[in-house]
Amino acid sequence: MKIEVKDVCKSFHKKQVLDNVNYTFISGNIYGLSGINGIGKSVLLKIICGLYKPSSGCVLYDGVKINQDLVIKSNVRALIDTPYFFPELTGFENLKVLSKITNKINDDDINKALDIVNLTREKDKLYGDYSLGMKQKLGIAQVIMENPEVIILDEPFNGIDSESILKIEEYLKEMKKNNKIIIITSHIANSLEKLCDTIYKIG
Repeated sequence: MKIEVKDVCKSFHKKQVLDNVNYTFISGNIYGLSGINGIGKSVLLKIICGLYKPSSGCVLYDGVKINQDLVIKSNVRALIDTPYFFPELTGFENLKVLSKITNKINDDDINKALDIVNLTREKDKLYGDYSLGMKQKLGIAQVIMENPEVIILDEPFNGIDSESILKIEEYLKEMKKNNKIIIITSHIANSLEKLCDTIYKIG
């Protein structure tokens, strides 16, 4: 798969956030988007997902334009901004509810995703009692549990312990070998260098 961001601009209330952005993402690679907070990384990711329309320019998936109808592609999963789940349900129950939307996976797949993010011990704990790091890990589990072709993670390691970060990074490296496109943002460039094949700097 190839994702092409072509001449993308985005403005909100006459304030330009993205100006003529051109990037290419190809299967089998991990890409980093680097830039200070507020520079437009999350906005770009939402445009790639089809959640925002660009003010001008376009995004192509294998040569086909998306985001005209603001429909997120079924083979794309993303963690952008703060994840939200039902506080009265456990971590596992939240993922189970989401899995029923597509009915593509079973309980074993959910448990595998929870193990990858080091959340197995807390899977039966209420989401409302989760720490920031646990919430972040559940958000990542939600992204990966259906084995999507495109994995998008916006500042994914906020609040996560170093042991879990290493485990998630190893998983992402394996997914790269399985011909996925993985896009990660960070405002700390050094955090991307050891993981990413290509880093695009915004701003």
